[in-house]
Amino acid sequence: MKSKTLSTVQYVFAVLIAVCTLAPFLWLFISSISYQIDLQQVPLKWIPGRITFNRYLDIFSNPHNDMAYAFRISMKNSLIVAAAVTLTALLIGGLAAHAFARFQFAFRQQLIYMFLFTYMIPSVVIVIPLYFLFQKLGMLDAKLTLIILDLTFAIPFVIWIMQSYFKQLSKDFYEAAALDGCSRMQILVLVVVPIVRPGILATMIFVFLLSWDEFFFSLLFTSTLDAKTISVAISEFSGKNAVDFGMVATGGVLASLPPLLIAIVFQKFLVQGMTVGGVKE
Repeated sequence: MKSKTLSTVQYVFAVLIAVCTLAPFLWLFISSISYQIDLQQVPLKWIPGRITFNRYLDIFSNPHNDMAYAFRISMKNSLIVAAAVTLTALLIGGLAAHAFARFQFAFRQQLIYMFLFTYMIPSVVIVIPLYFLFQKLGMLDAKLTLIILDLTFAIPFVIWIMQSYFKQLSKDFYEAAALDGCSRMQILVLVVVPIVRPGILATMIFVFLLSWDEFFFSLLFTSTLDAKTISVAISEFSGKNAVDFGMVATGGVLASLPPLLIAIVFQKFLVQGMTVGGVKE
């Protein structure tokens, strides 16, 4: 009886969490296919009487719609920035994490905590000196600037997460590969990376999401479509006297697709990466 009651309570809470989590996304989609006049009705209708997919068509095919054009360019910018940040952070942070996990050297633990501290610093604290620095360098309103800024929190995140995976690897792997004549780089590429691949892919997803969702730096360090990301572009889907809620919702739906697709494709590795990291000693 107790087991059945507990299961019922668990299912009820699971349904409540699912509803609370998915309801905003459902309303986002409903808003994206509703007419503007229907979204401004009082009282608001949760189920629209008529729908339209013109906003989606405008974003992908209408060259005369300024909002749609801004969305396409900013989406491209976000993909470039997020991909560059993810690959660079995994390469640099992964190598650093492996060194922290497998080698003993002076101030090793202090350096790890220092990287964690830099990740925890609020962006608003350092944004003014960073702005003047990039202004002096003539690097404002550039995708390269956003990549550099995003790497300041992406690399420490990768180091902190990946070193825990590398720590769980047995020394037997290194010794066996060394006996077979592998160099250190060959051991890393041919032995270590395949074993911790679930952890690498899980970290990759989180880093991509961090850079994709970044808004603060993108808002302050960009001013034109040459570098604006999707989060900033969506926030600017408004006119002087009104806000196009439908276009904002459409942009939100499309902007959520790349992270969603990545999570679905790498779901298996994401789960594995959060539960295992190798053979414990």
